[in-house]
Amino acid sequence: MIENLETLVTLSKTGTMMEASTAMRISQSAVSKRIAALERYYDRELIERHGRRVVLTHHGTRLVERVTPLLSELRSVFLEDNALRKGKIILGVSEAILASWGPHFFAQIRARLPEVEFEFHAQRSPVVLDRLRSGEYMVGICTGSSDADTDLVSEVIRQEPMVIIPSGLQSIKYKPGKPLQVLTIESRSGAWGSIEENMQRLNLSRVVSVESFFAVAQMALSDFGHGLVPIGVAHTLGIDDKALIKLPRQHATRPTLTRPVRFVARKSMFAQVLVRSFYAEASMHAAAMDVD
Repeated sequence: MIENLETLVTLSKTGTMMEASTAMRISQSAVSKRIAALERYYDRELIERHGRRVVLTHHGTRLVERVTPLLSELRSVFLEDNALRKGKIILGVSEAILASWGPHFFAQIRARLPEVEFEFHAQRSPVVLDRLRSGEYMVGICTGSSDADTDLVSEVIRQEPMVIIPSGLQSIKYKPGKPLQVLTIESRSGAWGSIEENMQRLNLSRVVSVESFFAVAQMALSDFGHGLVPIGVAHTLGIDDKALIKLPRQHATRPTLTRPVRFVARKSMFAQVLVRSFYAEASMHAAAMDVD
């Protein structure tokens, strides 16, 4: 029954059988069978089909509203009783972080906490937050502003500098503060909301957006325009610092345009000794990353 309810909740978020099956790593047929089983059990229609899209009925909406908090608590109990007891931390990490400086960062922490086992999941930051709330992940290392996350403990552990990759790596005459059009991340990303305002202050305007900072960087390298990316992405692609446009600093340790990296957890999870130890190590190593 629980897996059937989880399927209905996932379907309510994704809106299609295909996306729900992808998210749950099961077949579309399995999704349909689970929903049908729920409808037989409750003797109510829970979904309506509109082409490929699926919309919850009134009864389906009420059921999702009632069971979502319960499912979150059940997952949380599983994590606390099993993962924590085994010294395991299940992490959701922003894709751009785990594909750039993240592995070395986590390796340093692992060397300091050899008794801890880490399980990594690479996701976009909004997905990491959703899965923290649902109890699937214990800790998130993600990007963006914490203003809307009042239900979670969210601590900024790093301000990662943003840099500009000149189009085709060709030398350009650019004075910080002068207008410049750039390619960068799209609006639904976790990072966009935290960099948009300072971009405007620096007269940087987004003319093209894509879903990945690595895609932005590769487009810039191929001469599709100047790319605004986190410095870790540029370094991972082997771009020499001398070829990058670095933005001016307000003072010795904080660039004017950065991507905040956050350590996020549910309040009950953040109170756990194992998670607190991990947070202390993460904060220490992150603080040392951008010191000149």
